[in-house]
Amino acid sequence: MELSMARVPIQDGELEAAVLGVGEPLVLVPTALAADQLLPLAERLRTRFGVVHYHRRGYAGSSPAMPPGSVARDAADCAQLLAALAVERAHLLGTSYSAAVALQLAIDHPNLVHTLTLVEPPPVHGPADAAFRAANTALLADRRARGATAAADHFLTTTTGPDWRSRLDEAVPGSSAQVLRDSHTFLDADIPALLAWDCDDSTAARVRCPVLHVAGSDHGPLFHGVGGLIRRWLPAADQVTIAGTGHDVTFTHPDVLAEVLVPFLVRHPVG
Repeated sequence: MELSMARVPIQDGELEAAVLGVGEPLVLVPTALAADQLLPLAERLRTRFGVVHYHRRGYAGSSPAMPPGSVARDAADCAQLLAALAVERAHLLGTSYSAAVALQLAIDHPNLVHTLTLVEPPPVHGPADAAFRAANTALLADRRARGATAAADHFLTTTTGPDWRSRLDEAVPGSSAQVLRDSHTFLDADIPALLAWDCDDSTAARVRCPVLHVAGSDHGPLFHGVGGLIRRWLPAADQVTIAGTGHDVTFTHPDVLAEVLVPFLVRHPVG
């Protein structure tokens, strides 16, 4: 789709943003590496919601990200964006890295977040935390040795497959080139931000809104314990596992995800 995005001023910068459709506000917090990973989902939800699709600092045409990154700063940017768009309260969805950002926003600005959907949250603080950190340490070492573009290419070839470019471009045309252009933000800001993110039981307990946790059944061993972590942090959360999907469920199965998401949102109307 041809998407027209406006540059919205926030503190010390601008974020590209667009509101797709009309209805209750639903904010799709963009994840790491692929700026438009949530665009296919936005297209499927715009007939029922006013979907806020935007680019975080360091992605596409938004202001650059200044390393090291910060989950709290990304959450604050999102809060400022909503204020600029006159959105007083909204449904919020994050996936992978941006699930941490969305959760942090619900902790820091509970008045803004009406519902919180966490799709494949990162395994930091869970049982596979040490293995996840080791994998990211190796990735950052590769970035220092060979540069951001080569490290991102190797990472995607390993995690998605040698055809990762065609798979990304089939879902969102031009996204593979955008990924490589934004790879320095992923490696120099987002990964350090996630590894430094501080969240525990008492912090997560400050979330008061309805929560939906969505997992892919085939997301790999690093993510197997995340469901238990969410149950510990947010015991009242709804939990859904989508069969036959992996960690990139938002990109590969937006139709199925929308079918899971819409009933949850309808049960908790903003109005």
